[in-house]
Amino acid sequence: MRIMVTGACGFIGANFLYFLFGNNGVLDNAPELVVNFDKLTYAGNLDNVKALSDKFADKKQYVFVHGDIASKEQVEQTLKDYQIDTVINFAAESHVDRSIDDPTPFIQTNVLGTQVLLSACLKFGIKRFVQVSTDEVYGSLGKDGLFTETTPLDPSSPYSASKASADLLVLAFGRTYGLDVRITRCSNNYGPYQFPEKLIPLIFRKALAGEKLPVYGDGLNVRDWIYVEDHCLGVLLTLVKGKAGGVYNFGGSAERSNIEVVKLILKELNQPESLITYVKDRPGHDRRYAMDWALAHKELGYTPRWTFEKGIKATLDWYKKNTAWLESVESGAYLEFMSKWYGER
Repeated sequence: MRIMVTGACGFIGANFLYFLFGNNGVLDNAPELVVNFDKLTYAGNLDNVKALSDKFADKKQYVFVHGDIASKEQVEQTLKDYQIDTVINFAAESHVDRSIDDPTPFIQTNVLGTQVLLSACLKFGIKRFVQVSTDEVYGSLGKDGLFTETTPLDPSSPYSASKASADLLVLAFGRTYGLDVRITRCSNNYGPYQFPEKLIPLIFRKALAGEKLPVYGDGLNVRDWIYVEDHCLGVLLTLVKGKAGGVYNFGGSAERSNIEVVKLILKELNQPESLITYVKDRPGHDRRYAMDWALAHKELGYTPRWTFEKGIKATLDWYKKNTAWLESVESGAYLEFMSKWYGER
């Protein structure tokens, strides 16, 4: 396979590259070539994939290309130059709060960018296209039940609406043009290299510094947490074993409320719960997500390898050992947004 992985300098994409080249138990051999195609926005960081760049310095098996999926010229040139036959699309604006503040880049990247990729895939005869989506396209659950692949799409935020739109485009290209497309939808990821605007690294960083910890509403919003490596497993299984036109849910079967996660991190860092500060709830904040991954288990052989207890320990241990990484990604623009959003509103 000659694979272009978009957005692979971000949190999940970078972890996927390490999983792809590692002993993953899915592939017998590593791909012939992997092209990391990334725009390097605020959440994309070349340091995340430095180990791969060093390992494959000869550029015969791994290449980085600085590009924007919304650029027809850059996408087509890359597919042509590297004779790509497979595309996995991780590239996305993904932070709900930022989408509420300004939806424009979410439409540009998540919708238009996906359309550009799909059209280029048709033009260059790409054999397989995997769209990495999110459980947020389903909206919110009540106290009971799980999202299945047939749950109607009901997005609540500009972010999730842009991802749902992209999913529909992907399926339409499959049905209209016969492109081999597959979609993965996953619950909340956590693990190494996650940008510190997301809950776990945000709380870790602030708790470590003894700062106030912003928690939305009553803190009882529930998420099904999945260790990022299990998500990578699901994406790779979808690529290798999934059906054309298939949609697959992935979760960790690890439902926890936000406040539970926050208190666990405080306990791990020996910090007091008095640091918790409840802030005004996010507009349209979904109450609960939980994924039914029975279809992925049946058709792909997927089962999460990481329990939440094991995964959160590994995650916090990684952040403890990589505080310099946390500091390096906190640019002035990031701090300005955090102050604006989590301050008094």
